[in-house]
Amino acid sequence: MNRRRFLAGAASLALATTGGQAVARRTLWNPCRAALPPAIADHDLIHSAWEGLDPAQVWDCHAHLAGLGEGGSGITINPRMLSPLHPAEYFQRLFYLNAGCAHEAPGEVDQSYVERLHNLADGMRTGFKLVLFAFERTHDSTGRPRPDLTAFHVPDDYARNLARAHPAFFEWACSIHPWREDGVEALEAAVRDGARAVKWLPPAMGIDPASPQCDRFYAALARLDLPLITHAGEEKAVQGAGRPEWGNPLRLRRALDHGVRVVVAHCASLGQDLDEDRGRAARKVSSFSLFSRLMTEGRHEGRLFGDISAITLRNREISTLRTLIQREDWHPRLLFGTDYPLPGVLPLISPRQLVREGLLAPTAAPVLETLREHNPLLFDFVLKRHLRTGPARFADRVFETRPFFERTPA
Repeated sequence: MNRRRFLAGAASLALATTGGQAVARRTLWNPCRAALPPAIADHDLIHSAWEGLDPAQVWDCHAHLAGLGEGGSGITINPRMLSPLHPAEYFQRLFYLNAGCAHEAPGEVDQSYVERLHNLADGMRTGFKLVLFAFERTHDSTGRPRPDLTAFHVPDDYARNLARAHPAFFEWACSIHPWREDGVEALEAAVRDGARAVKWLPPAMGIDPASPQCDRFYAALARLDLPLITHAGEEKAVQGAGRPEWGNPLRLRRALDHGVRVVVAHCASLGQDLDEDRGRAARKVSSFSLFSRLMTEGRHEGRLFGDISAITLRNREISTLRTLIQREDWHPRLLFGTDYPLPGVLPLISPRQLVREGLLAPTAAPVLETLREHNPLLFDFVLKRHLRTGPARFADRVFETRPFFERTPA
């Protein structure tokens, strides 16, 4: 079951039950608690998660901004997300804003989302930061914006200004469509303003990563040594251009061949894509298997990476999670990310399921469940630090992501 259907289905089930609103709040809604209880704050599970790490080197490389466009943020969302006549999009918005603890702040949603994120980051060890994503509009083949096909838009200026206002906690990533006439100029301006990466979601934004139209943008990315963090695999949570084939990991070879450092979000851990390497015999295989193929191609070493955000979601195959933990040779090429606010969507991650699969100690589950209600960022970090399959675990360097974003332009 994909993420979008899971969220909509869970919400519908709760609301259809007698006393549905109360059930939903108790079983699905994030209670958005504040300071950690002392017994949790001082728990060995949390202390041991930081052992061996320099917190100043730990950057969450995958964190989303959200809002309704209040307070001059410039955020826009598609009207479908505001209408109960479109229940999937409507409940998606409610869950995301609840996960970010901004759902009960009329007129101050955008500000409340940022304040909560600031407080969560403050609850991490000193030096920890998040890379906040801008999010580009959908564009057509001529490079013109299509607001009618855009699910939501987070302007570069908004992400940049938040990072400037809170430099102890936030960095930022720009989001620029490569087919824009001013795409390279916008990219150069973002770099001057301190952008640490570029964020794409090709199927929704209307970007074919294998198109020659991207070449000028790729050349600029390589010249500026700015990494591209791009979704690959299935994406149902964000609509838009509706081109799922553009999420095929194999279509990222064009960027890699131009010398771009590419981070495949979630390691393409969801869905299936066409195996384009087989020509007329092509058939659909798991997107993760195509990501794995790219990881084994020697010519991409030093340029191809993956982030481990969302890999613990219940709609991922456990075998994929096991592989990522066990492939210790990949760990120098994996980057820690949370995909915030998703860790705050309670139904999406089940510590008890991970216990049943032998990936987590039984004593960890109740601590993690309480921790998530107070600080989903810390929850995601501690959970991933304690995942095990046999003797294997994610290496420390997976979490110390800051050096990856230190630019060395030519």
